[in-house]
Amino acid sequence: MYTVTGIPLTRTFRVLWALEELGEAYELNQHGPRSPEVQALNVSGKVPVLQAEGEVITDSTAILTYLADKHGALTAPAGTVARAKQDAITHLLLDEVDAVLWAAARHSFILPEDQRVPEVKGSLKWEFAHNLARLEGKMAGPFLMGDGFTIADIICTHCLNWALSAKFPVEGEKLLDYGKRMRQREAYQRVAALAK
Repeated sequence: MYTVTGIPLTRTFRVLWALEELGEAYELNQHGPRSPEVQALNVSGKVPVLQAEGEVITDSTAILTYLADKHGALTAPAGTVARAKQDAITHLLLDEVDAVLWAAARHSFILPEDQRVPEVKGSLKWEFAHNLARLEGKMAGPFLMGDGFTIADIICTHCLNWALSAKFPVEGEKLLDYGKRMRQREAYQRVAALAK
């Protein structure tokens, strides 16, 4: 059994969703970022944290990749061109979607107040919309990688949800439809129930 530390309203949602898709048992310890319980596992205080095989794994994408590789699902096999393409989309999501949302969050409530630059959010929203339009242009099937659901879909859907809650524009019909379909997945619904 895996142990996940974090709260579902954070990137922890991604890990829980992957575990639900995989049908793997886990225990959820709901502790927020920078809590003493989290800092005891991850000096940065960031969530999620996964405990597996007597080890601590941090960073949601590293955890997703580990779980997908270990269980041979939600991913193309390592060393294949399909995996390289999946990794390219994953890194695009992290660099051009997640990072933009994270920058906005830092300037909204994470950085010390005297270090925040609220004016940057306008340009971040423009960049986000531009990046989503490019991502939408790459979509060639029901999922980001075509016909198969992968960890890239988990990251993308989580970012789309984050964008909506942060009032960032998600306007492309393809991505709006995609997000609705991803949120209808049974595994997603089980994790969403935990976040209420």
